[in-house]
Amino acid sequence: MGEYQVEEVVEFLAGAGRVAVLTGAGISAESGVPTFRGKDGLWKQHKAETLATPEAFERDPKLVWEWYDWRRGLIAPVEPNAGHRVIAGWERLFGEMAVITQNVDGLHAKAGSQNVVELHGNIWKLRCTREGTVEEVRDNPLPHIPPVCPNCGSFLRPHIVWFGESLDPVVLDRATDLSESCQVMFVIGTSAVVHPAASLPYAAARAGAKIIEVNLEPTSLTPHANFFFPGKAGEILPVLDRQLREWTKP
Repeated sequence: MGEYQVEEVVEFLAGAGRVAVLTGAGISAESGVPTFRGKDGLWKQHKAETLATPEAFERDPKLVWEWYDWRRGLIAPVEPNAGHRVIAGWERLFGEMAVITQNVDGLHAKAGSQNVVELHGNIWKLRCTREGTVEEVRDNPLPHIPPVCPNCGSFLRPHIVWFGESLDPVVLDRATDLSESCQVMFVIGTSAVVHPAASLPYAAARAGAKIIEVNLEPTSLTPHANFFFPGKAGEILPVLDRQLREWTKP
């Protein structure tokens, strides 16, 4: 990390009141969460892309739930890393602070973040297929597969946006509003190619926000970012946080 770049970012952050953070699979991978895509997504010879669909659930809800129950078991012991914890701590540092995440593992909330917009849902939440009600269920493993709604007896499904489904428009509108109103947007651990999430940094930039990207490798967003820090969020964000807190000491 260039010392000059760190100082420039910290100086700008110190004067910012509205900060948004967009996170992708990279920050969760640092904690040990599998991507569940490619080789990590292969389960009993089934690919994630063939199980995480409405059609698969309609065809065989038990099979889909067995896979999600397995996933929940892998994620349950995982702890937030230093990057998650720094982001959570910034809620007390900035006037307005929000996390927009593509991740479904709930690690931002586990780290203490309270203002979290989950674009793709949350693996710990279950939604009634008839009533649309959503509840958090942390049982691991689930006592009954497939689980059913205690109110109407219909199947519960993971509260996750599956392949072929659109994002909740209310959630997307909230993420867009946060992007267009922030002064700084961190883009962390995302390939910046999956839409509509990939469009949010550009919306923020058009509205005048500074874009700070943290990723292991450059992405299509990198040429458009004001600052790019190559590396792990769990290593880079604590450095920025320490410098920022020194800068803002009374």
